[in-house]
Amino acid sequence: MAADGSVAANRADFYRRIGAIEMAPLWEVLHKLVAKAPVTRAVSHVWRYDEVRPFILESGGIISAAEAERRVLILENPALRGTSQAVDTLYAGLQLILPGEIAPSHRHTPSALRFIVEGDGAYTSVNGERVTMATGDFVITPSWTWHDHGNDSNQPMVWLDGIDIPIVHFTATSFAEPYPEPQFPANTPAGYTRARYGTNMRPVGDSYSAPTSPIFSYPYEESREALETMRRTQYLDPCLAIKMEYINPLTGGPAMPTMSTFLQLLPRGFRTAPYRSTEHTVYSVVEGSGRLVAGEDSDARSLPWGPRDHFAVPGWVQHRLEADDDAVLFSFSDRTMQQKLGLWREWRGSA
Repeated sequence: MAADGSVAANRADFYRRIGAIEMAPLWEVLHKLVAKAPVTRAVSHVWRYDEVRPFILESGGIISAAEAERRVLILENPALRGTSQAVDTLYAGLQLILPGEIAPSHRHTPSALRFIVEGDGAYTSVNGERVTMATGDFVITPSWTWHDHGNDSNQPMVWLDGIDIPIVHFTATSFAEPYPEPQFPANTPAGYTRARYGTNMRPVGDSYSAPTSPIFSYPYEESREALETMRRTQYLDPCLAIKMEYINPLTGGPAMPTMSTFLQLLPRGFRTAPYRSTEHTVYSVVEGSGRLVAGEDSDARSLPWGPRDHFAVPGWVQHRLEADDDAVLFSFSDRTMQQKLGLWREWRGSA
């Protein structure tokens, strides 16, 4: 025992002395740095829209869109309070813009997506091209592009903001800049980029090389129709049912460089087989109701969801989805970033 005590004392003294010159022993922390399996800080969670909507609308009387710059209530994971994170690598929030309001123009290095939860008729302007938004539409704001939002309709508009802020903060590469006027000049006709890139054609000699899709608006009506066609013709994946990815039409790759985006159809009564992947995912329910069953064996939790609810599934958490009726889910994750780094992995269980 004396010898053991002497060894421990010698090691403690050694650690103290190397600590004085800003060093530390790897062998004391190796099991944490190189874990045998992914360890996420986040937990699975559902934000019920019936519960959050009154607060979203109340925020409209507390602060204006111009004063707030972006009037958003953050979907903060219960295990990550104070971090502005829905899951370990992604930010999510619900933004409100009231009739007649303008959320002023700015730009930033984080890439952002909008998924319209409630309302029709508001718009997003990206580098001077305006797109009118409707429920279920997926809209991209690429990194470092001027963008503002406005609401010319007579009803409140609410949409999901998905942003790669935690990824950008980890790399310490965040920049932001306000535009000197509330709106960026409208210098491009509405529908221009869709005509230029969204019809399975592009101009001869076009040199577009940005990492984000040039199509920054994906209407729900078209995407929903694609899911319905696939339902009639495609075998249902046991773990995913029918899950389609939004893509960059010029490359066939993901629509965004750091975040993958998906639309998924679960037919009535469908129960997926257990599944897990390393990606961290946030879902927005467009249609239908069902449950997220997250965890294994006695630790499994059944979390119900319905239209306009949002839920988080952290990486490597075993889960399955159950649909009470036809359900359509939008989701975004960090899959494309993981795949580019050679880190993404999945596991599929049996039904």
